[in-house]
Amino acid sequence: MKAAVLTAPERIETVDDWPEPVPAPGEVIVEVGGVGLCGTDLAVFHGKRTAPATPWVMGHEGFGRVVSTGADAPDHLVGRQVVVEPNYACLKCADCLTGLTSACPHRAIVGLNSPGVLAERVAVPAPFVHTVPDGLSGADLACAEPYTVARAAVRRSGVTDRDRCLVVGAGAQGLLLCLILSRLGLTPVVSEPHPERLARAVRLGAVADDGRSGFTFVFESSGHAPALRPAVDRADPGATVVLVGLNAERLPLTTDDVVRRQLVLRGSMIYDHPGDFTAALAELPAARPGAVTEARFPLARAQEAFAGAAARAGKTWIDLAGSDHA
Repeated sequence: MKAAVLTAPERIETVDDWPEPVPAPGEVIVEVGGVGLCGTDLAVFHGKRTAPATPWVMGHEGFGRVVSTGADAPDHLVGRQVVVEPNYACLKCADCLTGLTSACPHRAIVGLNSPGVLAERVAVPAPFVHTVPDGLSGADLACAEPYTVARAAVRRSGVTDRDRCLVVGAGAQGLLLCLILSRLGLTPVVSEPHPERLARAVRLGAVADDGRSGFTFVFESSGHAPALRPAVDRADPGATVVLVGLNAERLPLTTDDVVRRQLVLRGSMIYDHPGDFTAALAELPAARPGAVTEARFPLARAQEAFAGAAARAGKTWIDLAGSDHA
C-alpha cells in the first residue's frame, strides 16, 4: 500500500510497497481519508525531534473509515467514519485511573514513538477511534484532533463568558482557541505578527491586538518563549495564564512575578480520554474547525505539504481519499 515516510531530515518519500497492517486483538483497520499536519509533525520532519527509525510513517491527525477488525474488536465499527485519537494511554496506571490520561507514562504517541497514520490503511486500538457523523468535510475531520487539544485547554482553564482573553499566536492552535472562545460568546484579542494569520483569526471572531491590558486569561499557543513575558505583563492580578505551546527554554518569569500578582499558571497537555474527544467531536458540525485550514495536498505531494507548512497562514492537510472538500 502507499504511505508517506520520512527517510532523512526534511525528506519525505511516498512509497507504494509499505506493508499492509495486521490488526492485533482489540484493533481495527482504518482506511485513512486524510491527515492534518501540526507543529509536532514538523519538528520530526525538520529533525528537531528524532524519529525512532527510518523510514518512518509520519502523521497523527488522521480520519477515515473502519474496514475490518481484529479479534475482540467491535464489529459494529465496520463501515463507520472515524477520527483517530492518536495518544494511546494504557488506561491502567495511576494517572489514567484518576482520569489524567494525558500524563500516562506509557502512552503510545502516534507519529513519535509509534508509527504514524499517513498511509492508506492503519491499525488502531478500538477504544481510540471515535465515530463521527457523515457530511463533515475532510478539512473539518483533519482538524478534529487539534480542535480537541484547544478545547481541552479552554475546559481546563475555567474561563467564563465574562472574562477578557488574550490569545498569543495564531497558528493552528491559536486559531482554534479563537474559534472556541468566540463560540463561548467571548471576543478574544489575538497577538500575531503574521498579517494573514491575524486576518484569519479576526474572521473567526477575534480582534487584533491593540496593546490593551487587563486580561483575566492569557492563552499562550505559540511556544515562542520571548512572547510570554510581554503577554503576562498585560494580565490582571489574579489572572490565569494557560500554556499550550511547547518550548524547552526556561520561562521568562520569576516567582516574584507570579506570587506578587497572584497569577495562576496552567499547563495544558493534549486531552484526556475519552471525555475530551467525545465532547469535541459532538461540536464539529456546528464548530466547523476546517475554517482554519489553508492548503490541501494529495499523498503524492507529501514532501511539498510538509516543506511549506510552517510558512502557510492556515493549517495544511493531506487528502488520501481525493475528497472534493477543502
